[in-house]
Amino acid sequence: MENKFSRRKFIGTAGTVAAGTLLVNPILAETVASFNGTKKRFAIVGTGHRATGMWGKDVVKEYSDYVEFVGLCDINKGRLETAKKMIGISCPTFTNFEEMMKTVKPDVLIVTTVDATHNEFIVKGMEMGADIITEKPMTIDEEKCQQIIDAEKRTGKKVTVTFNYRYSPHRAKIWELLRAGAIGKITSVDFHWYLDVHHGADYFRRWHRLREKGGSLWVHKASHHFDLLNWWIDSDPSEVFAFGSLEHYGKNGKQRGVNCRTCDHKSTCKFYWDMTKSKRLMELYADNEQYDGYHRDGCVFREDVNIFDKMAASIKYANGVQVSYSLTTYSPYEGYRVAFNGTEGRLETWIKESNPPAGEEKKNYDELMLTKNFGKPEIIQVPYAQSGHGGGDKLLKDRIFVPGTADNLRQAAGTRDGSLSCLVGIAARKSCDSGKPVMISDLTTLKPQVQKA
Repeated sequence: MENKFSRRKFIGTAGTVAAGTLLVNPILAETVASFNGTKKRFAIVGTGHRATGMWGKDVVKEYSDYVEFVGLCDINKGRLETAKKMIGISCPTFTNFEEMMKTVKPDVLIVTTVDATHNEFIVKGMEMGADIITEKPMTIDEEKCQQIIDAEKRTGKKVTVTFNYRYSPHRAKIWELLRAGAIGKITSVDFHWYLDVHHGADYFRRWHRLREKGGSLWVHKASHHFDLLNWWIDSDPSEVFAFGSLEHYGKNGKQRGVNCRTCDHKSTCKFYWDMTKSKRLMELYADNEQYDGYHRDGCVFREDVNIFDKMAASIKYANGVQVSYSLTTYSPYEGYRVAFNGTEGRLETWIKESNPPAGEEKKNYDELMLTKNFGKPEIIQVPYAQSGHGGGDKLLKDRIFVPGTADNLRQAAGTRDGSLSCLVGIAARKSCDSGKPVMISDLTTLKPQVQKA
């Protein structure tokens, strides 16, 4: 690419501040106003891999000046005690959620349970006095979404949805360029996401394979992508038409078992995964199967798989932008392509997150290509940041836990953001089932706005 294009520009990601009002994380706003050295009291419900790592051990290690864990809750008593040790805390543990809330009275509740139960703990948590931090998706259907919207209004408490993708420097640079008018008015977007045969397959091993648990990958996975689109486009989605099918995993397999460790086809199945090589996962899941029967290494070809493994949607926005989106779960490589077409040019990128081809050196930056109408392509390099999810995890947690951290790029996400991201996926799922387009305004009391407030 260096020989093909006219010039190459190196642009850092930390310096530019977008014009406009400074917005602050809703939970953080209260923290900033009242912080006097007293730690906030946090509790976690759902003690799986994400809770014990990103929201547990990492928080204790990096934010202990601001955070005190006062309770952990999970229905699996074995995993609950394992999680407590992994996080490295000595707080009380509970298998009954309401007992935990009444006993320890946390200021903030972190919800990291199975997606289908998020609404239960978000609503009850607010009713029992806590602000909420929840993993995405906020919930899996429109009725549960409405419950959360209503509960936040009724209780006066606040929900923060942890969209870490917004915080990666590469995606933040896209937002900055679009807001600066680099391609004029956005007219359409092409966005295609590729999950490889390792990461993509893993969703079909876990509880995510069941629509009733995760809402399908339209909701569990793609809500990440729809949130990026909503944030980048700076408008609300209004209409969705979609297709989806299951043609690779589940019933399509020619051989199957219950889970990989007990399978008779280990030597012949390309999707065999040896979980025993991960001490962490064995301790967290395998050692506690006796309590709930959950297999972290379930067979990707189980007959009960009822989600799609390939998906495509057309999304219309209130400001007239049209989006073509697709998600594939069995690609040979991991990554995505996104291109923004505007009245004055085009901004695009192709990210391959897996290892580079043999002989090609791994770069320490991502690239964007900006092409003005009647102009030559310009390559913009965005350096990698050193944390998970493209550098987004650390920046997200700084915003949530460190008092005074600004939100110059409007990355903090609340209930409206969480709702609209999952409602696109819910609408797409409903469209797949009905064969008809679905209006976002028909799903909840939220009405699409031409421009975000």
